[in-house]
Amino acid sequence: MNDGATAGTAASNAPRPGPNRTVALIGLMGAGKSAVGKRLAKRLARAFTDADHEIERAAGCSIADFFQRYGEGEFRRGEERVIARLLEGPPIVLATGGGAFMSAVTRANLAARAVTVWLRADLELLFQRVARRSHRPLLNTADPRATLKSLMDHRYPVYGMADIVVDSANVAVEETTAAVERALADFWAAPKTTGGKTRS
Repeated sequence: MNDGATAGTAASNAPRPGPNRTVALIGLMGAGKSAVGKRLAKRLARAFTDADHEIERAAGCSIADFFQRYGEGEFRRGEERVIARLLEGPPIVLATGGGAFMSAVTRANLAARAVTVWLRADLELLFQRVARRSHRPLLNTADPRATLKSLMDHRYPVYGMADIVVDSANVAVEETTAAVERALADFWAAPKTTGGKTRS
C-alpha cells in the first residue's frame, strides 16, 4: 500500500489475529484514535468504545481529577482492569489511552483478544492538535511540547509492536479511516501463518 500502512512485529511467531477480534487503536494523544474509531466502527458495523470514557465512568470522575487524587500509577492499574473487561465482550472498535499499550499486562490482553492498529503521527501534528486542550494531565507542564516529544521517544518503540501501523497525517479523518480499513482488510486476507512480518 502507499498510504503509510504497514504490518507490525508484535506477533511474528504467532497466528495472525482474525477479523472476529476487537480492533484496538493505539497511539499518542492527538493521533485521532477516537475520531477514526467512531467512523471505523460504522464501517465495520460494530460498537465503538473509548477506554478513557469507560475509565471515567468507572471512577466517577474525569481522568484529570483521577490523576490529581490518586496518581498515575493507580490510574494505570485501573486502566488495565477496564481494558481487560472490555476485551471480554463481543468484538468492538476500541480507542485506548495513550499510555495503555505501555502496560505489559494490557499488551498481553490485546495480543490475545484484539488486533492492534497504531495511528502514528509526527510531533508537529500532535502538538497542533493538543495545544489548545487543557484536559491532558501529562501535558500540564512548563513545556508541553518537550513533554510530548519525550513521550514519543519513550512510547514509539513500544507502539511499533502493534499488528498494523497507519500514518495519521494532516488529512480528513475519513481518509485516515479508509486507510485503516484497507490495512485491516489486507492484514486479515494475508496467510494466517505469516505473523506480523508482511506488508499490508
